Amino acid sequence: MEISPREKAERVRRMFAEIAPRYDLLNRLLSFGADLRWRRRAVALALEKNPGRILDLATGTGDLALMLKRKAPTAQVVGADFALPMLEIARRKARAQGLAVEFLEADALSLPFPQGSFEAITIAFGFRNFADYRKALFELRRVLAPGGRLVILEFPPPPRGVFGLVYRVYFQRLLPFLGGVVSGSFGAYRYLPESVEAFPPPEALKGMMEEAGFKVRYELLTFGVAAIHIGDLEAGSAR
Repeated sequence: MEISPREKAERVRRMFAEIAPRYDLLNRLLSFGADLRWRRRAVALALEKNPGRILDLATGTGDLALMLKRKAPTAQVVGADFALPMLEIARRKARAQGLAVEFLEADALSLPFPQGSFEAITIAFGFRNFADYRKALFELRRVLAPGGRLVILEFPPPPRGVFGLVYRVYFQRLLPFLGGVVSGSFGAYRYLPESVEAFPPPEALKGMMEEAGFKVRYELLTFGVAAIHIGDLEAGSAR
């Protein structure tokens, strides 16, 4: 039976709250460390226009937000997420690293920011968890300033071909088992491959972003295992 957007959001919130203590370790193990390289590429793309105000949405435990602050120390960086246990870890990491990043609880479909608040927005592996992709994109457009940039790093459905077949076996069978053993939450790591399979392929996401008013290009990473979509708003774009 299909669940409502509200039920999906609450289910995802509970799941990420449950796995928060092991989230960073599992990201490194399950991607063989590649997620750090992918995040660095997302940071580089987000900072190309030297933004002064940056939102890292679905920030989780704050990895990308902290990377952004280290690379752009004069920028105002805000990390937002709807899972409070994740945010508590992110705040501890920021204090330990001496980085002034504000972390706050927020819903991606109804952000607590005025229109045009940020010059760059990043989302790493969180967009597919949003309950309504199109609504989220229009909300992101609202809080992004004219001339600003949206960078979405995400797992598209597994690529075709021999590599895609091998990756799908790993992603659907081995990864849920390893993730469940390490985190103690088998359900959370069954959700991961299910959510990736249901996610729009890169061209479809590009089309959604264009409908929301972005000029879009994307890059495939590591044979298509991950993808980065870059959406720019024209400097004089109307809202």
